[in-house]
Parts: sequence; structure tokens; C-alpha cells
Amino acid sequence: MGQGKKRMGVLVGCNYPKTRYELHGCINDVLAMRDTLVTRFGFEPSYIEVLTDEPGGGGSLAMPTGANIKKALDSMVDQAESGDVLFFHYSGHGTRIPSVKPFHPLSQDEAIVPCDFNLITDIDFRQVVDRIPKGASFTILSDSCHSGGLIDKEKEQIGPSSLHSTTTTTTTTAATSPSQKPKMIPFEAVRQHLSSLTNINTSDIGTHLLARFGGDASLKFRLPPTAKDWFESPRTDSGILLSGCQTNETSADMNPTVIGEKAYGAFSNAVQTVLKEHLGKLSNKEVVMLARKALQAQHFEQHPCLYCSDENVDAAFLLQP
Repeated sequence: MGQGKKRMGVLVGCNYPKTRYELHGCINDVLAMRDTLVTRFGFEPSYIEVLTDEPGGGGSLAMPTGANIKKALDSMVDQAESGDVLFFHYSGHGTRIPSVKPFHPLSQDEAIVPCDFNLITDIDFRQVVDRIPKGASFTILSDSCHSGGLIDKEKEQIGPSSLHSTTTTTTTTAATSPSQKPKMIPFEAVRQHLSSLTNINTSDIGTHLLARFGGDASLKFRLPPTAKDWFESPRTDSGILLSGCQTNETSADMNPTVIGEKAYGAFSNAVQTVLKEHLGKLSNKEVVMLARKALQAQHFEQHPCLYCSDENVDAAFLLQP
């Protein structure tokens, strides 16, 4: 593959099997996306790393722990050059944690929940985006609860501040619809789980994460709250976030009741539907707006969002060849 023309992906599906937080469609989501990347977007299989928590490995070379996910992302970025297309698809639980930033005592920050609960936060994704070489692109598709704003300081293009979201209260009946579960683990449940592992009597989640994971814990908890780079105005960057929902919303995991049908994440499935129905190039904005429309037609109460620089709003999704 020519210099500066690589297409690389890291795909993470967490179903949390045999736990109280078990989901069903997340691994299916990323396996479907792997096929789409190869057949439609020109990714070579050797440049796609898949991490799942399927029992027995299921073809995954590593479990999707916090450290392994960050290692995979770092390895992808280390190989990146100008002109490359980088992609991260996450399907699993998300959560919101109290902000550790000064002057924002009541605000909350977004995070994803790897299989070992070693949270990866919006600060970690900001660090990854800031390492992307100029001229390369990095797209995140996060099918998780509270995923809006998952790249710290990325500009909102489609979301609660830029669009008036209308929700529908219409729901399908349990007799004819799949079983629906939110892809969210509440902050208090995350804290309690970590506390049971560390046996430390504190309500500070950062203490638990640092005690359990040390240097592999999120940068959010390893840097002092006054770290300068947290407060600088973001430069125009290559980060593009397509989130499954707004910051204050949940994303659905669907487990069909019909024998033979596969479980899926509502947002991941909506994106796949959009891509199948529109074979030509679609902009990042079009993918998000069409996914919103598809979810609304199915009576889901979640609103996908787009966060990126102005110049990437109308850029082709994954720079489709």
C-alpha cells in the first residue's frame, strides 16, 4: 500500500458476558463493520484490529481492556502518515463521571467502559486526536450511552446545541419488538464495582482507578486538574466523532426475540442501513442525519450527533474512494 494512503481501523465490541451488565449486539456490530470497511471503504484486513470479549477469543487477539484498547489506538496512530484514514468503532457501555476540572464542579465528562472497567475518557480521546499527523483523518463511531462529546473540546456540529431534537414517545410493543437495553452503566455502579476490587473506602473514582490500573488508568486521573492543555482553545484538528446519542441520552442494545435474528446496537445498525441504502459517497453530516431519521422511524429515543471541525462536516465519511 502506498505511503500516506493506508486505511486503518480498531474495532471494539464489549458484551460483558455472564455479568449483570451483559449486552448482546456489540460484537455483531463490530464484525459487521469490519466487513463493511473491507468491501466498501477499501480497508485491508491486515490493517484492521478487532478486540472483543467473546468467550474463547472468537478471533480476537486481545481482550478489550482499557490498556489493550489504548495500546491498539496508539499503535494505529504511530503508523499514521499524512493522507491516511484512521477509524475507531466502539460498541459497548458508556458512562458519565463527575468532572475533575476546576470551575466545573457540577459538570460531567464522558467515558467508555472497557471489559475491565478501566475507563477511557474524553481526555484520552483528545490526546489521541492531537497525535494524528496533519493531513490524516481519524473518525470515531461510538455506539454507547452518553457518547456525545466523547472527544474533549471537539466542536459540536449536530447535537442538542445546534439542532432542536424532537423525541417521540411512541414505542413498539414487547410482543413484536426486540428486547431493548440501554448501553449504560451508571457512575455509582462503576464506582462500586471498582471499590469491590480495590477494597479502598473512598468515593473518589480516580483513587480506585489509579490503585487498580496504575499507569494504565485514564490520563484524566493521572494529570493534575490544572494541566494547561485542558484549557487551551482547540486547534482545527482531524478528529471526527459520530456518537450514537446525545450526552444526556442512552443508546440501545437490541436482542431480537425472533429465533435466528442477530442482536445489534441501534446506532450501529442504523449506520449499516444508511450505507446499504446509499451506495454513493455520503458526508459525515449525511450519515448522522440519515441515521437520526432511521432511528426515529423505528421509534428510538436517541439522537446521533456529529462533532468535528467545520471543514470535516461535509467531508466524505471515511473519505470513501
